[in-house]
Formats: sequence, C-alpha cells, structure tokens
Amino acid sequence: MSLINNLPSVEGRLVENRALDSLSWLRVGGPAEVLFTPAHMADLAAFMKALPPEIPVLPIGVCSNLIIRDGGVKGVVVRLGPKFNGFELLKGGEIRVGASALDAQVAKKAAEAGIDLAFLRTIPGSIGGAIKMNAGCYGSYVADVFVRATAITRAGKIVTLKPEDMGFGYRESALPDDTTITQAILRGPLGIPAEIEAKMEAALKSRAASQPVKERSCGSTFRNPAGFSSTGEADDVHDLKAWKLIDEAGLRGARLGGAQMSEMHPNFMINAGGATAADLEGLGEMVREKVRAKHGIELAWEIRRVGDG
Repeated sequence: MSLINNLPSVEGRLVENRALDSLSWLRVGGPAEVLFTPAHMADLAAFMKALPPEIPVLPIGVCSNLIIRDGGVKGVVVRLGPKFNGFELLKGGEIRVGASALDAQVAKKAAEAGIDLAFLRTIPGSIGGAIKMNAGCYGSYVADVFVRATAITRAGKIVTLKPEDMGFGYRESALPDDTTITQAILRGPLGIPAEIEAKMEAALKSRAASQPVKERSCGSTFRNPAGFSSTGEADDVHDLKAWKLIDEAGLRGARLGGAQMSEMHPNFMINAGGATAADLEGLGEMVREKVRAKHGIELAWEIRRVGDG
C-alpha cells in the first residue's frame, strides 16, 4: 500500500515519489517516497506527532552538503519552504532567522544592520543546514554566533536548543538527523555596514581565486585529518590538509563518469556533467582508497550521503 495514503493530514503539501535531483545542489539523486512541505511550524509539529514512529524522516534544505543516492529516500523527506526564511532584527547584535533562509542572504541582511556575520557570505546552503554541520570558514563557525534555535523533534515536540544542547564540533553537531530546525537566533559583532560589506566582497574574491565557484560542488569533500584544531588550523607538526593529501596521491582532476575532483581545488568534487550519485560517491571512495594507500591516512567524508544506492 502506498505510504502517502497512511500519513496524517496536513495543511501543507505531501507529494509522492517526488524527484529530488532538481532540489539537490549537485543535481543528482532519486525520489523521496513522500516529500512534505509544511505550511508552518505547528503543521510540522502535528504531523510529526501523528506520524508512526517506524516511518523514517529526513529534513533537507538546499542539499549543499549532501549526496542523495540514486535509489532515493524511503519515508518522509521534509523541506521547509519560503515561509520559513524570515529575518527579524533583535537587540544587541542579535537576529532571528528562518531555517530555510540562505546563508548568503542572512550575511547580507545582517551587514545592512551593522552585524558582522560576514563568514556566512561564502557558505552555500541554508541556515538550518549550517547549524546542523557547524558550517564555517576563515576561522569563524556557526557555533561562535549561535544563541539558540527552535526545532521539531521526531516525536513532534517543539524544543528550544541552546549551545550546550548542540554538541558543536569541527564541522559537526550532535543534532539528531530526524530533528528539524525551524528558526534560530544568531549574534554577531557590531560594525560599520560598509566595512562588513567590503569584508564580504574580499572573501568572495578570495574564494573565487582558489575554489571552483562556477561548478556544481558541495565544497570540501573530505574533512582535514586529525592533527587540526577545532578551527581547522594545522598543528605545528603535520600539515595535514585534505587537498594536499589528495593532490600528492595524483588525484587532482580524477574522474569517474560525470564526477570529477576539481583541477582548481582537489578537495572539491564537482558534477562535471551528467554525473550520477553513484559516480560521485564512487569517486570519493576511490580517492579515500588511494590516499590511504599513499599516505596511510583515512579521509573522512564531510559531505553527507543519504538514501538507497
């Protein structure tokens, strides 16, 4: 029997066998068994509360750090729509943002208000995902500006998450995969709007000079290995940059089907045209195997992989 016929009623939208490749940053992946776009937070909470516990749930954003496998995703995929992308200026350098708001837009709106969240400007994706993975660059991370978030648990409970609840680490958090962040409050240093905007422009130029920004990529494919601090800086003994290990293994520009390790930055995997999720994941595993053989070091994926192969 079709799953959608056994789901709780909603105010939002339920779509059966919704293709996810068009929603994926890398433009790959099979369908969601059911895609749920809630109308508002109460709609999502009520649905989760009534949903049988054996049905898996996966919240997604714009999938800028995600490979959705070709077989698709069983259960319910939750995707927050435009009603969850609000922006509200608070006091003391704080802003309230909806989880579906894009990182870059939040950085720009914050700058207009004289709040420095410039590091978000160059990070692709939405705020919900940025919190989930403690996204960061140039020495700044979401954990540094996170005040609290509102989320819906798999059981349908609306909860407030404080920093001590998040378990932030280097490019990760302890947030359960089936918990959906709906909004967050962030606090950045106060500054002069023009100076913050200039800082963002400089970061964009720096990124364009070293990363394949015009290609379909999820950013860093692998985490920097152990030996790095929580900010990603190398210790004074081993310069263990993932891109360097990949390069030294002769994998700059390596290809598998339509997937390629970028010639410009070998730790960026791109859809060079017509790639499948299997191409991308297979290339990543090939890179891990060859780096292991060359250096005796196990690279850990930074990009999440979900669904059936």
